[in-house]
Amino acid sequence: MSELLLLVALVALGSFLLAEGLLARHELMVYTIGRREPAATLPPEVPYARGADPGRPPDAYVVYLDGIGKRRFTDTRDGGQFVKAIIAGTPELRVLGQVQPYSPLADPLVGRPVWDWLRRHVGITLFLHNVMQTFVAADRRYRPLYNRAVGAQIADQLRLAGYEPACGIPVVLLCYSGGAQVATGAVEELFTQLRAPLLLITLGGFHNGANDLTHALHLYRLTSANDWIERVGIGLFPQRWRLWRRSAWNLALDAGKITVCSLDPATHVGPQSYISPTARLVDGRSHLDRTTETVIEIIRRDCTTKMLGKATD
Repeated sequence: MSELLLLVALVALGSFLLAEGLLARHELMVYTIGRREPAATLPPEVPYARGADPGRPPDAYVVYLDGIGKRRFTDTRDGGQFVKAIIAGTPELRVLGQVQPYSPLADPLVGRPVWDWLRRHVGITLFLHNVMQTFVAADRRYRPLYNRAVGAQIADQLRLAGYEPACGIPVVLLCYSGGAQVATGAVEELFTQLRAPLLLITLGGFHNGANDLTHALHLYRLTSANDWIERVGIGLFPQRWRLWRRSAWNLALDAGKITVCSLDPATHVGPQSYISPTARLVDGRSHLDRTTETVIEIIRRDCTTKMLGKATD
């Protein structure tokens, strides 16, 4: 009897994953053939950016691309604590947290009738949907289309937040987990549309290493030896292996464009995660405090006149 139940469960899961895979590709195809335009405007209660006074140019724009828990315009992984901490610590920056990294149509899952029903009754479906979108974004058949779609979405949101193309103000793509796949993929489209100096900061980044980083000034990989989810991503995608010398990731490594920053002993998720406000280090800081301070230090150090000069070389 137990074997029968296991078989039924596996068949059900396999069927569900197949359906999810088809749905994930469907949204990208709808975008590609132009049957639906991506949504650019936001609900009235959602600002296009928070932080620095919109009346004067900020030192940088920061676009936060959340992990696979992202399902609405507002930040969902931790109730927005990480983004709020960045804003509180850097009043000179403008921060965007509304980008939908797992929707080529810039359409949040919350608010769609079918997904609202699933969220109430089968909550794991939202998680699996965004997982499948991440793998679509990594698939070599769909990756160029996905990169263009989400890169264009980010460019639109930056313009609406006041960004002027070729103005020289840096854009920082700060990404958690699967957001790294989207961030690395958006580099080419953002540079094409905005000619912006681009800095990437990945936090437990889960990505395939195939996206071209030529037009990124630098990428900071914030990681931990206890982050098994990031290690799974490295093992899963050959382009992240050092044996694959000509992959985009390894070319960036060889060019000195990637810096690794250890945030041991943090984990990817859970009460000991990178952005946990309760887990404590030996010096008394929370994991959230340390991660926030590290990100702010990187942005303030690298978003300088010297770095901007590199972007125009």
